[in-house]
Amino acid sequence: MSEINYQEAYEREHEKCADLADKIVVLESEKEDLQFKLDRIKKNKFWKATGPARSLIHFAQRQRDRLSHCGGPKDILRKIRNKSRQKSLMESYGTGSFPDAEQRKKEEETIFPYMPKISILVPLWNNKREFQIQMLDCVMNQTYPNWELCLADGSDAEHSYIEELCREYAAKANGRIVYKHLDHNGGISYNTNECYKLATGDYIGLFDQDDILHPSVLYAYVKEINEQGADYLYCDETTFKENDINKMLTMHFKPDYAPDNLRANNYICHFSVFSRKLLEGEELFRTAFDGAQDHDMILRLTDRAEKIVHVPRLMYYWRSHEGSTAASIDAKPYAIEAAKGAVADHLKKHGFKHFQITSTRACATIFRIRYQILGDPKISIVIANKDHVEDLKRCITSIQKNSTWSNYEIIVVENNSTTPEIKDYYSQLLGLSGDDSYEERCKLHTVCGHDGGILHSGDGRISIVTYQGDFNYSAVNDLGASYASGEYILLLNNDTEVITANWMEEMLMYAQREDVGAVGAKLYYADKTIQHAGVVIGLGAHRTAGHTHYRIPVQNLGYMGRLCYTQNVTAVTGACLLVKKSLYEQVGGLDESFVISLNDVDFCLKLRKLGLLNVWTPFAELYHYESISRGLDDQGEKAERYNRESGHFREKWKAELEAGDPYYNPNFSLDRSDYALKDPAVSGR
Repeated sequence: MSEINYQEAYEREHEKCADLADKIVVLESEKEDLQFKLDRIKKNKFWKATGPARSLIHFAQRQRDRLSHCGGPKDILRKIRNKSRQKSLMESYGTGSFPDAEQRKKEEETIFPYMPKISILVPLWNNKREFQIQMLDCVMNQTYPNWELCLADGSDAEHSYIEELCREYAAKANGRIVYKHLDHNGGISYNTNECYKLATGDYIGLFDQDDILHPSVLYAYVKEINEQGADYLYCDETTFKENDINKMLTMHFKPDYAPDNLRANNYICHFSVFSRKLLEGEELFRTAFDGAQDHDMILRLTDRAEKIVHVPRLMYYWRSHEGSTAASIDAKPYAIEAAKGAVADHLKKHGFKHFQITSTRACATIFRIRYQILGDPKISIVIANKDHVEDLKRCITSIQKNSTWSNYEIIVVENNSTTPEIKDYYSQLLGLSGDDSYEERCKLHTVCGHDGGILHSGDGRISIVTYQGDFNYSAVNDLGASYASGEYILLLNNDTEVITANWMEEMLMYAQREDVGAVGAKLYYADKTIQHAGVVIGLGAHRTAGHTHYRIPVQNLGYMGRLCYTQNVTAVTGACLLVKKSLYEQVGGLDESFVISLNDVDFCLKLRKLGLLNVWTPFAELYHYESISRGLDDQGEKAERYNRESGHFREKWKAELEAGDPYYNPNFSLDRSDYALKDPAVSGR
């Protein structure tokens, strides 16, 4: 690079830094002004005196808002009935899901081609008598016979009954229970590692002393080991109270293996069983991560595993009692720092540097991870538009005023607009005036087919491409993408408005990764309810695809906190989608046979066929005034067209739809977007 180029690059970076500094100064000034006004209000005697009345008013407003999102009286009654139905269904996941005599006999007599010994490790320390008995019983009652229970006991003299119970059970377990009393309590990691020294099994299972296993869990795992060659397995779980597994508090139905979810949240947790081979050259638990030792171990071993299998059945019962992490992570505050350390160690091993890990509002151990952005790549924002000048103006103005990322271009793909207002706005965007207008410039182009040429603004930041012919969302965006000069393409609807200033950075930090395909944002309707938080295939009346958490209020944490952390999803909406241009071209862009709908889901599935992850982040937020530009698809000709495209999608992605969305869970109903349970009798994939 010549000295002149170095100088130009330096000046560009200097200008960018100065621009960001100016924005920060303005925001800080506005913040200080608002804080001053707020403090003045709060110090006012009248404000203090009216506190109770305001609290009552705010409560009433919250109830009004909650009811407004429920719809009319019929909707409210429907939700009450659904809640009652969900409660009744929960009962089917407790003892009601245990095998009856006939099923138990069948499982006990099953001889698999491979009958691995599974060593279940349980570190013991001052456990309650009733908890100890229930733990021992649930292992003894397993329908799969080739197990080994390894117990390392660090309990004190006051809890000598634990040893007595263990030796009593060992006497009737035909050598399958191995017990060792430790000379001291070394903590969870030390005690578990001592359990591991006793183990002789082909597979290792980790089990807490005060929890309960489903009687068929080992049978279900060995079945998957034989059928899929699984070397790491986990299942769904629930917390329970009052010594009764049927009194469930939180049922956690998990996605299949999702590395971004796991980095942000130890969703795998219980009941982890893995091939002993994965531990070769590795420690089981590392004492440096006590309190988050399981998260650390899961991150390490899933990295090494060749076949991770999620058994989508609720088969682990996590007891909630005073002092347990099931009750509250606050019971073990050191676990928060340990979990951050475990994730940091994992990220460093994957080559990441200069990242940040912070807790989210969902939970202290559910994390937001900020990755370093490499270089200064250009993002080409492609916006399809026909008329709707106010929508487009709002969208582009929000990009220009609210964005902290400066290396971008905007490509508006014009499609058969007729109003003079939009043509005047195009002239304004291009910096044209008088006789030299957008309309006059267009007359100079010879337009044929889909290629209508391109017009640039003076600084090249904004371009307008003309697409002729009937509207085809895929073709329009493909045309715009073909003119993109950036390394990344950001498909953006004209009916969106930027909220988060660093929205492009939040998406780019994931899109730059080699293992990531498309990245999507968190989108709201005007009333701040969720429009988009990831797409699940098979969801909805057409059994094609649907948005999860649809119409949930912005304050909601989502199912198991999922509205609060970045995660892997099968697809994201094309209303705001970032992807490398090279990948866009590699998969052939958007499929033009999907004229209006499902082209974005189809695009994301094509990326997944390349072995890539699609990512949704809640930290890039925009409004999406959905369907303002083109209307809804629920009636007349539009409904017929949607039915055709749905049929085409179901045929093209038949195998994927039959397999089920890996990031959802087959225990959830496909008729609703709120993670409602379906009848366990039909809960298979």
